[in-house]
Amino acid sequence: MKQVRRREIIRAGTTVEQMVRAIADMIVTGQMLPGEKLDEVSLAARFEVSRTPVREALRELGAMGLVDREPNRSAVVTNVSETYLHSMFEAMAELEAICARLSAERMTVDERRTMELEHKASMKLVHAGAQEEYSAHNTEFHTRLYRGAHNDHIFEMVTQTRARLAPFRRAQFRLPGRLAKSYEEHGQIVIAIMRANGSAAARAAYSHVGMVSDASAVFATTGEASARST
Repeated sequence: MKQVRRREIIRAGTTVEQMVRAIADMIVTGQMLPGEKLDEVSLAARFEVSRTPVREALRELGAMGLVDREPNRSAVVTNVSETYLHSMFEAMAELEAICARLSAERMTVDERRTMELEHKASMKLVHAGAQEEYSAHNTEFHTRLYRGAHNDHIFEMVTQTRARLAPFRRAQFRLPGRLAKSYEEHGQIVIAIMRANGSAAARAAYSHVGMVSDASAVFATTGEASARST
């Protein structure tokens, strides 16, 4: 009976997603250090799955730049430098600014209203200090921003870039006061979009990603320091 349950979870894709998220979070927060080997057998036992979903999870982590794997060798945790992380966030800021500008110009009345209402509702999560729930809201907020641009090519590029930065964007909410600051930054984007002010929306989105980059850099720096001390 237990085996059937595992196969069902794997078919749904949730087990791979959960492993990717769990391992990525451990790498970003320094619980797994650069150069550390990721053994398939140990990971399979830890997550109570077969080695097949473990391989898929390691492949996805490799695509994020968090894991390196050479042929016939064990996967190892990579060293995500502050410089490399900054370069990814720099690209992200430009893409999000484009999305915000186009959203301010192209969003429908219903899309604008929904974004505003969802943003205001997220204040409850900030007051409650609900990091996980706010992180989920944050993903939805930015997806609405990307969709609002009404450009499929840009949507594809920005979501691919976001996927690589996802562990760091989640980690920012561990920092004291970051939930409230994120809410305020979102608010500036929403105000500009509601006013159909493309240039203001672009500036607000670019600034917001810059703040996220600064917050996330703490984790890259922590990882580098931990690696040097070992």
